[in-house]
Amino acid sequence: MLDKVTHLNDLYDIYGQLLTQKQQHIFQMYYQDDLSLGEIAEQVNTSRQAVYDNLKRVANILESYETKLNLYKKDKDLSKILDRLEESIGSKNIEKSKELITLLKQNLG
Repeated sequence: MLDKVTHLNDLYDIYGQLLTQKQQHIFQMYYQDDLSLGEIAEQVNTSRQAVYDNLKRVANILESYETKLNLYKKDKDLSKILDRLEESIGSKNIEKSKELITLLKQNLG
């Protein structure tokens, strides 16, 4: 469950601005402010079920953006390559460093 929350928060960091203000507000209250469905429902003057439905919809929207744009996956892939590049530079493995730089260029282009 924690992995799912972390994943959704990461997607929100990337794609959150593409959501409506209401969707952003409800997402933030639930996932970042740790409010319950009931507390959110009170604040936005709606039912708990409507809040739940909205959260599900937002999660689906964020996943849909990632499926189409792959920005989260690309970011993770580039981070891994950079970590490997740092290791190869630290071990003074020039050939490996050159390979990783080429891989970085391919992923950025």
